[in-house]
Amino acid sequence: MVDPVHHLIGLTPPITVALAFALPLLSLIVKSRRFAEVYGVSATAIAAILTAIAFYYVYLVKSPVVYTFGAWPPPVGIVYEVDKFNGLLGLVVGVVFLLVAVYSIEYLKHRSGIEWYYTLLIGMEAGMLGVLYTGDVFNLFVMLEVTSVTAYGLVAFYRSRKESIEAALKYAIVGSVATTIYFIALAIIYGSYATLNMAQIAFKTMSKVDYFFYLIGGDRLWITYTPMIAVGGAAALALALWAFSVKAAIFPNHFWLPDAHPAAPSPISAILSGLLVKVGVYAIARFLYTLFHAAQPEVLVDSALKYVVEATLYALIVLGALSALIAGILMVAQSDIKRLIAYSTIMHIGYIAMGLGLATKLGLEAAIYHTINHAVAKALLFLAAGAFIHVVGTRNIDELSGVGRLMPITTLTFIIAAFSLVGLPPFNGFVSKYLLYMAFIEKGWAPLTAIIVISSSFALIAYVKIIYGVWLKAPVKELKGIKDPSPIITIPLLILAFACVFLGIASPYILDKVITPSVVDLAYNPLNYVSEALKILTQALGG
Repeated sequence: MVDPVHHLIGLTPPITVALAFALPLLSLIVKSRRFAEVYGVSATAIAAILTAIAFYYVYLVKSPVVYTFGAWPPPVGIVYEVDKFNGLLGLVVGVVFLLVAVYSIEYLKHRSGIEWYYTLLIGMEAGMLGVLYTGDVFNLFVMLEVTSVTAYGLVAFYRSRKESIEAALKYAIVGSVATTIYFIALAIIYGSYATLNMAQIAFKTMSKVDYFFYLIGGDRLWITYTPMIAVGGAAALALALWAFSVKAAIFPNHFWLPDAHPAAPSPISAILSGLLVKVGVYAIARFLYTLFHAAQPEVLVDSALKYVVEATLYALIVLGALSALIAGILMVAQSDIKRLIAYSTIMHIGYIAMGLGLATKLGLEAAIYHTINHAVAKALLFLAAGAFIHVVGTRNIDELSGVGRLMPITTLTFIIAAFSLVGLPPFNGFVSKYLLYMAFIEKGWAPLTAIIVISSSFALIAYVKIIYGVWLKAPVKELKGIKDPSPIITIPLLILAFACVFLGIASPYILDKVITPSVVDLAYNPLNYVSEALKILTQALGG
């Protein structure tokens, strides 16, 4: 009998999708702006509670959790498989979306079409949770499309602005090319492995088959090894990771981001930069470390796969370093506050890519912790900048001069986010940057620490320019009557600012109890992920 909690966890994305689709229909009956706002916050609150349940369950009760839709076992049916890695990321998605939904009430109070805004927002959350929770590479494609289509619509939410429509079209074209490439990779995967189930793919890329069967008590139904597994796996991995690098905005596939993120409403910019690009990061990590065992290359079934995986790791380090350096330099040159923050996202994704490329325990801890820290701090930075924009009505840094003295709460939270992303103690960004720094030294690649120092120095210059302007420079326009926005905006800012401090101060505990277990589940315990799905198959066959 299936544990009822499994139903709650497995049905989290479908429930969120249903909530998104219901809003336009209900809005035809209840023609009230307040209804749409309360519904949007309530729906994201439900999703946040469900992700918190999943996080608690996989960390303290059982990991991973496998849920089969319609009781169809893999590979016939689609399964969701939640371990500590995606359970952690799902919790971050749930909490940030809830805060953004609350913030949006005040930020968009003068905008029409709010029911469509919340429909797309809830739909995007459903897509992200589907990407994270799915245990099927084709369902990953479907959920990537759900996430992308809703993101395109939200980037174009200011549909009367040429900038927004242009950015959304560019984003849609580039995103469609990436998902098409990934779809080609899926065809190769299915032709090579005769399955789209992640656990089965992970199993078929392993060697020492008898040893693994002995440990998990399975049968030989999953063994269909042919030489095409190695060739097809290598080609599919290369294509899939190129597509995911577009979604993650890793150099040279970053060019769409600086236009798309500033053009969107500020709460959506927070989602795009804080969370959406992490979808690509997650997919890269899941493919490399769960499906193709980058941290344990000795278990790979064929040497061709080992060479491709190794080449991919080196590519991540090189491209991540270029992302960090180029974006850091371009940050300094920006006069648009949101465009400057968007380039910061490319820089930090570069750090995460470098950590993933190291394929060491410390490197992965740095990458995953920085994924969380950047999500929190970047969401805060965009929301704080959005508060400035909301009150003053401009994104130009020079025209924001002096506003910080009139908005002390917003300015304080902006400074906390900026200092966190630069990597100053005691904030959370310092801890994950320090871990990455030590991971390079541990690997014997100490010169690469200069990438962190140089790019962070450029970022510090860029953020000091903003802080100096909004706090110390004389106003260049009339600022009469300007003050901090209502608590609907400032409370989410203060919660995220507290998180930046807490994740820094409590980092020893968080690393030990949360980050390290997620790294183990992702990269060092493939049998745990494989065996749970295999149990479902053997039970369905009467084994």
